[in-house]
Amino acid sequence: MENSRLEMNRILRSGGVRFDGYQTGAYRLSAEEVLSILEPMVSEERQQRIMDVIAERTYSIASVVEGLTNTGNVSAVMRTSEGLGFQGFHVIKNDVKFKKSVRTSQGAHKWLDVSIWENTLECTTHLKTQGYQIVVTHLDAGAKPLSEIDLTIPTAMVFGNEKFGVSEGMLAAADFTAILPSPGFVQSYNISVAAAMSLFAAHDQRIKRFGQNGDLSESDQTRLKADFYMRSVNHSEDILKRHLGIF
Repeated sequence: MENSRLEMNRILRSGGVRFDGYQTGAYRLSAEEVLSILEPMVSEERQQRIMDVIAERTYSIASVVEGLTNTGNVSAVMRTSEGLGFQGFHVIKNDVKFKKSVRTSQGAHKWLDVSIWENTLECTTHLKTQGYQIVVTHLDAGAKPLSEIDLTIPTAMVFGNEKFGVSEGMLAAADFTAILPSPGFVQSYNISVAAAMSLFAAHDQRIKRFGQNGDLSESDQTRLKADFYMRSVNHSEDILKRHLGIF
């Protein structure tokens, strides 16, 4: 349980500006410079693995969790997002007090761009500005089957509180509310299952339309490659600082 609490603290601290080079104080190295310094320390097998992962990465699908209280559920959605190659992950806190869980993200947050938002309006305003449609899993009179919504355009997939669902503010910002197929007696799924089904549906649509999930620009590929190299090399920050002559 304690490990879960500590991991959630790490996830919340990991939010911030996307990696775009290494900076400490007044010193800065570009992503390209980080790559040139660290590449000799990354095995060929690891380099290839990183390139294979980056080739299937996209920012076109963003995962959003709003007001989740169970740290295990946040971790589960994070693992699914990372596993399917969806790089952008958003956590809306809304004054939530997180409950402990035995489940962890298994380090998935290290490989994602995690943004932490204090409230729903901040997040939805950002997403709209960035050109995302907002799709919320929510049962209401206007809800459409998820299969009828175009998920091949930039889409933010939103998953709400375990008990109360998404907020009224999120519903007001949503372009679509969506329902998942449920032909059995069960009327709803727990949040981790609903997220897995929804995100896989988005991945499946993208594969069928584009033949692949990945669509990063060259600059984003370079930026992520440098970020992943830093996370793959032991004491990478110390190495970069020595290169800068800091110590």
